[in-house]
Amino acid sequence: MTTAPSPEPLSAAAEPAAEPTVLWSRDPQERADSPLLILLHGYGADEADLFSLAGMLPPDFTVASVRGPERAGPGHAWFPLRSDISYSLDSVKSSTTALAAWIDSVRARHSSVVLLGFSQGMCAATSLLRHRPRDYAAVVGLSGFAVPAEGDGFFRDEELAAEKVPVFWGRDQADPVIPQEAVEFTNGWLRDHTNLTKVLYAGVGHGISQQELAHVKEFLTMTVLRNR
Repeated sequence: MTTAPSPEPLSAAAEPAAEPTVLWSRDPQERADSPLLILLHGYGADEADLFSLAGMLPPDFTVASVRGPERAGPGHAWFPLRSDISYSLDSVKSSTTALAAWIDSVRARHSSVVLLGFSQGMCAATSLLRHRPRDYAAVVGLSGFAVPAEGDGFFRDEELAAEKVPVFWGRDQADPVIPQEAVEFTNGWLRDHTNLTKVLYAGVGHGISQQELAHVKEFLTMTVLRNR
């Protein structure tokens, strides 16, 4: 796999202010008709945080690691933390809408789109899935959660439940960061609305293990690559 370590701002139909910074695993001429795997980092990180995972996942994918739109500590975020006074469900929807618009600008070059989110990035990934259930071949969520919200037209949960998109959810039962109430909501919501593969990894904490990545690689091979 050819890597491109420098951030590459992309643009299509979106307004310039909405263009994300993206790290790509392949040069533009090498991406045609490949499945696209989009990496979404956690709160306070950036597009470089998960990019090293590209070499540990199936080489068939073109990997795009995207920077969140808001400044947060030393890095970025997809929206404010739920404990922050500036948090609202509208902030989640706004971030989701902007990210979906960028995905639309690159989708046609690829055979399918898969989302992989870590921590708050899993919330971004599941929000995208709920907003447009038919747009994604699979979703991987690591040490993360989904936002509590009823289907309201923006989150098309009934449509998602009918689609049963494959979702891999990996976490440590003793994760010290994600609140238990968020875990409980996410567990019930994923079981009701997706084709869920859930695996617990003792000793990982709020992180990602080599064993977990091996399972993610197997999951992507079985659910996406075998159906190409």
